[in-house]
Amino acid sequence: MKKFNRPSNHPFGKPNEERRQFMKNGLLLGSLAGIAGLGLLPGCEKEEGEDVAPPEDLMREHGALNRILLIYDTCRIHLSTGESFDVSVLNNSAQIIRNFIEDYHEKLEENYLFPRFEKANLLTDLVATLRKQHKAGRDVTAQIIQLANMNSLSNEDNAKQMIELLRSFNTMYRPHEAREDTVLFPALRKIISRNEFYSLGEDFEKKEHELFGQDGFESVVEKVADLEKKLGIYDLSQFTPQKL
Repeated sequence: MKKFNRPSNHPFGKPNEERRQFMKNGLLLGSLAGIAGLGLLPGCEKEEGEDVAPPEDLMREHGALNRILLIYDTCRIHLSTGESFDVSVLNNSAQIIRNFIEDYHEKLEENYLFPRFEKANLLTDLVATLRKQHKAGRDVTAQIIQLANMNSLSNEDNAKQMIELLRSFNTMYRPHEAREDTVLFPALRKIISRNEFYSLGEDFEKKEHELFGQDGFESVVEKVADLEKKLGIYDLSQFTPQKL
């Protein structure tokens, strides 16, 4: 199980060790159930699914993406109103989008999820649209990175182009991730076996650690939080309506 929300001094040992052991237990239980024709206790099944489900990993990564969309919104508003801000925040946010979302998260979807839906002939129109939007997102990110510096944004035309790039990126990705969370990911269990489901979680974890180290997701969230602080949008309470 990943280290989400687990302190380093967790009394039951290292979180990654827990996850590996939990995955092994899940595979063993799944195999025994298949051999003996036994069903798992409903409570156990729910607990395992909640802890290790690959869709939950992907949804957490969508959470990181959503926080960067808010950063993009804030930078776009500053550009529109002419208010000064640290342009490096915009460039660093786009780099996280490229490295963590496009080159990791979306690659997981493209290499492990989309082919399974296409092979099962399920939600193929949705998958085709998602693939197309991944490509469009990478094109937009490349342009954002190219323009996200003081020299470029001091030019009025470049600033206007950046405003449109940020607007188009967010306009596409909010419904994109919402459709994956509510339609694609929940349908995954329909097309793969229980053992394959848990094996997929191991594949995700292995890839994450290869690219980002043992604290992959957590380190990305920390970077996003630092960028939010630089823009003054880290304090969650500021988004609570003052008058209802």
